[in-house]
Amino acid sequence: MTAIRATNLSKRYGGTAAVADLSFDVEPGRVTGFLGPNGAGKSTTMRMILGLDRPSGGSVLVDGRPYAELRHPLRKVGALLDAKAVHGGRSAHNHLLAIAQSNGIPAGRVREVLEIVGLREVAKRRVGGFSLGMAQRLGIAAALLGDPEILLFDEPVNGLDPDGILWIRTLMRKLAAEGRTVFVSSHLMSEMAQTADHLIVIGKGRLIADTSVQEFIGRSSQGYVRVRSPRLAEVAELVKVGELHPDHLRVTAMSTLEIGALTARAGIPLEELTFVQPSLEAAYMELTKDSLEFSA
Repeated sequence: MTAIRATNLSKRYGGTAAVADLSFDVEPGRVTGFLGPNGAGKSTTMRMILGLDRPSGGSVLVDGRPYAELRHPLRKVGALLDAKAVHGGRSAHNHLLAIAQSNGIPAGRVREVLEIVGLREVAKRRVGGFSLGMAQRLGIAAALLGDPEILLFDEPVNGLDPDGILWIRTLMRKLAAEGRTVFVSSHLMSEMAQTADHLIVIGKGRLIADTSVQEFIGRSSQGYVRVRSPRLAEVAELVKVGELHPDHLRVTAMSTLEIGALTARAGIPLEELTFVQPSLEAAYMELTKDSLEFSA
């Protein structure tokens, strides 16, 4: 069954449409990246999935039903939306224990998740003194508390050091490999390129793309063929569509096979003939440029 299904989902605040007629599915067994510029409606969409905001139109179902109708919500869905939304006077252990008791989760699970996220040594410290990175780890622990099938993370790497970023990347991949659903929003394209299997991209509250990472990158026009040759000027004259640089030729309107066939017939030796794929960041910037709320 589809883990999360949004159908014609909309949310208006007065005369402003934060989300507009948005439809998508989030499937189990993979990491789905949720991307979009600031103000695109990502956080609002996640809040509607969790029943924290009421849609102005359309619907969103979790495991086939509205979140509010889930019998044991934390056993079905774990979420991290705001790492600092905690009672600062409680210890990390007591914060998680209160959540566990509210959903009938055994107290022993608190110790398990503190170990998973690396906070066992600070379990008795008050969370009000936690750094942002520590608060993120605590929020992830809370999301894991009910051993849920579906996990939502909103900017989970904020405040994490490089070791922490590698840890959360590995964790999300592991959870997806176990057959769970992982839905994660992020502005870090380099992380999404290494973590996500699928992308849902929105801009100004509307769907821009719902596709695999590779297909999304393939939609970019920024890919090119790099050609190196001791007779580079002759190659440039031959293909007639290249951008000549001191040590190579960039060709965007021909494939490597076409260029190779042309140069072979002309007897021109090649030192390199490589298709250079754009990065996820480059593809994202190109495909969302018309959806920016703020542009310098």
